[in-house]
Amino acid sequence: MKDTDPRSRIPALTDAILDKLDDCDAVDHVCTCPLPHRETVGELLTLTERLLFPGYFNRKAVDKANLRFHLGQTANDTYEMLTEEIAKCILHSRRNLSDPDPEGARAEAAAHALDLLESVPQLIEVLDGDVEAAYLGDPAATGNDEIIIGYPGFRAILTHRVAHHLHERSVPLLPRIMAEFAHSATGIDIHPGAHIGRNFFIDHGTGVVIGETTEIGDNVKLYQGVTLGALSFPTDEHGNLHRGFKRHPTIEDDVVIYSNASILGPVTIGRGSAVGGNVFLTHDVDPYSKVTIEKPDNRIRRHTPR
Repeated sequence: MKDTDPRSRIPALTDAILDKLDDCDAVDHVCTCPLPHRETVGELLTLTERLLFPGYFNRKAVDKANLRFHLGQTANDTYEMLTEEIAKCILHSRRNLSDPDPEGARAEAAAHALDLLESVPQLIEVLDGDVEAAYLGDPAATGNDEIIIGYPGFRAILTHRVAHHLHERSVPLLPRIMAEFAHSATGIDIHPGAHIGRNFFIDHGTGVVIGETTEIGDNVKLYQGVTLGALSFPTDEHGNLHRGFKRHPTIEDDVVIYSNASILGPVTIGRGSAVGGNVFLTHDVDPYSKVTIEKPDNRIRRHTPR
């Protein structure tokens, strides 16, 4: 009698998956060291937000009477979770070694976690300037609370400043996962390697892209759809991409870049300049310049309603 149970086909399906995995060079993580889980990274970022802005991201009220206890508990939870996730990333980077040294990886991870926690006071100061820049730069803002809780641009900047700290200390993998977590939540794509100065504001935000080797000075404002990207991707004689060189723009202090402008390549936009909407730039701009495109002609035709 013919077997009609659909589950009888699962062994063959399993064999087909195994055969395909053997054929694919890019899929290779069947090992004993687990990767960080995206949802756990989200929880980790929430804990970090609670340290940076106590009372804003908590389900229950935080008052001054219990603030010290709250901060201590949150710092401890963050330390434990951060150490665990960084250790996973370090072991992943060593997975092909004969001795990945799990104990050494955890000790290294703990040092990175403590280093990030000890940087929280400095991060609070920098992010305070970002909040002020948003309030001064957006006439629709009703107050700082609205910006901290609700603005996607600020959420992306907060995540970037945490991810960049880890990236600068050569923590593998985790900074990029953090950046992509913010990207999926806000539509703003900031590579953790980008260097961003103080008092940074992204207004509206959707579609903003900031590449790995971008350098942004102080008091810079971007609108939605701005791309600070690479112009080309040179390859070696084998067709492999060159990596680790300057390929994105430098934006100096006090620059405003309006919506959907694209600035590509290792060019410099001089301080105090304004780049208009929809501008496409692949060359340097002198300080205190205004860059615009010619105003398009709008054709308006009247018609008689039927």
